Amino acid sequence: MEIKSLDLFLQIAKSRPKRKVVVAAAEDEPVLQAITAAEKEGIVDGLLVGNTEKIKHYADELKLDISHFEIIDEKDPAKAACKAVGLVRENAAQILMKGLVSTADFLRAVLNREQGLRKDELLSHIGFFEVPAYHKVIALTDAAQNICPTLEEKISILRNAISAFHKIGVSCPKVALLGAVETVNPKMENTLHSAIITQMNRRKQLKGCIIDGPLAFDNAVSLEATQHKGIESPVAGDADLLFVPNIEVGNVLYKCFTYFSGATVAATILGAACPIVLTSRADSDKSKLMSIALSTSISD
Repeated sequence: MEIKSLDLFLQIAKSRPKRKVVVAAAEDEPVLQAITAAEKEGIVDGLLVGNTEKIKHYADELKLDISHFEIIDEKDPAKAACKAVGLVRENAAQILMKGLVSTADFLRAVLNREQGLRKDELLSHIGFFEVPAYHKVIALTDAAQNICPTLEEKISILRNAISAFHKIGVSCPKVALLGAVETVNPKMENTLHSAIITQMNRRKQLKGCIIDGPLAFDNAVSLEATQHKGIESPVAGDADLLFVPNIEVGNVLYKCFTYFSGATVAATILGAACPIVLTSRADSDKSKLMSIALSTSISD
């Protein structure tokens, strides 16, 4: 199965029981717009933790109906994040969303060893992009969470991503391990990591996907470039997932897709006890909605 449109996430979310999203420090206009849009689509209920006065003020300014949402007053953003995490732990909500709280404070609450949402897996970010120039939706990991992952961490990030694909109905995603070249060079550590991971996949140590790498970006997404270079690969030119070697490559690709290619993105954080939605103010309204729909689609 190939994902042809991000609308698939809305379809999946609508076919499942409605999830509850708890927003940490919900006094944030774009986040209120996103959660209200998702509620109108019938895929989530909202639970807002934050400054009640500001939440209601912004909702009135934006003419948003938040009458269906429970609001828990907490004026301190860091404490709001802790309360929101606690509500997930208590199963009062199934999805966590970041509002107007610093990423550091937000993740501190998530990663707290005693009161947070840690699991055995490494937390990682995945984005699904609807790029006009590509023949299907293509995913990217990790562009926002892990700075320069080790080989072991790359394997954890891959497992998170593969699990997400399986939950949305893609049973065997094609994974391109990106690099500057297609050959293994002992002086380029990423090519060694890519070769090891590819061999692990071939030996069934990493299952439920097809992995190949290292592959340069053009060969991951262009069949013509692949044929020109004489590369034989079941992944080349048809990748479902682009796996980047570090956060710099991921961040640049993410922004190239959205700013230069006009892509719409749905993104979430994987590996915690629940999906975590972190939307950017620069994201389009559709991207924010689709990020909630994605998180709803993969929530347990």
